[in-house]
Amino acid sequence: MALFLVGLAVQRFGARIIHAAMPPVVTGAVVMLIGFNLAPVTASTYWPQDQWTALAVMLFTGLAVVCLRGFFSRIAIFLGLVFGYALSWVLDLVFGKIHSPAGGAEAVDHWRLDLSGVGAADWIGLPSFHAPSFEWSAILVALPVVIALVAENAGHVKAVGEMTGDSLDDKLGTAIAADGAASMLSTAVGGPPNTTYSENIGVMAATRVYSTAAYWAAACFALLFGLCPKFGAVVAAIPGGVLGGITVILYGMIGLLGAQIWLNARVDLRNPLNLVPAAAGIIIGVGGVSLKFSDTFELSGIALGTIVVITGYHVLRAFAPAHLKTQEPLLDSGTSAYDEGSAPEKP
Repeated sequence: MALFLVGLAVQRFGARIIHAAMPPVVTGAVVMLIGFNLAPVTASTYWPQDQWTALAVMLFTGLAVVCLRGFFSRIAIFLGLVFGYALSWVLDLVFGKIHSPAGGAEAVDHWRLDLSGVGAADWIGLPSFHAPSFEWSAILVALPVVIALVAENAGHVKAVGEMTGDSLDDKLGTAIAADGAASMLSTAVGGPPNTTYSENIGVMAATRVYSTAAYWAAACFALLFGLCPKFGAVVAAIPGGVLGGITVILYGMIGLLGAQIWLNARVDLRNPLNLVPAAAGIIIGVGGVSLKFSDTFELSGIALGTIVVITGYHVLRAFAPAHLKTQEPLLDSGTSAYDEGSAPEKP
């Protein structure tokens, strides 16, 4: 509900209230820590399951993204998954089981491609609906996360705008409100809260498909396939090594979109007012640093990193000397980094 109301406020008063709270140095850092925060998932869970398959899939997908043209370049990620699926099947036939960690557990002998769950799954299945329950302790724990969700949404919208070359600021309120409305709808029938998925932005960057019609179609197919447990079993059977090769590209693309935001906005990272909060927030987000307040309330990862970037920037700006607020560089780099006519005068 809180996220939905924030979205309505942004729609009413404009994206300037978000820009005031989250200038480019903040949104760039948030996008970057969102992408790079996912790196440990690849490094510790997916890649170790089958490192050589992961490497092959990474190389194949990279070549497909860069070298293919037309329709096939648009489905390069899907082609990478199909290639990895087939490669894992062939390796199982030729070499048998692999001895490696399975899903982050201890190393065991297991098949790279295990389709046993597909045969056991039903063709049609319905969700288990149930009414929500409300606990004040859970509500109070979730409220601070709204700050991170607003920043995450803003970062995602900004990232898509950077990719398409079109300003999507007028859609920011709609995006935030829709995220909140979707979470309310899902939790009202016993489901989990929803959020925007940065993985999808990585797919957009790789495929260069930004059509809203394509995503309407994807949403409809996702709803239909969600009623087919057998399809879900096929997706769940994707070998960890294949996901390792795919995600190492996708997650990196997301993080580097944050750098693109900095470049386009000409954010000066030599200025400590920009450098310090961005650096601290990114390390917290990427490293999974946590801050424990009580046995039931803890902030970590993306949520804590985002809050540190936002609050750190504004607190430091409140105490910073005037010459730093005018974006004077920390180090003198000559006239190459600044246009001579626009460089601020030193006090």
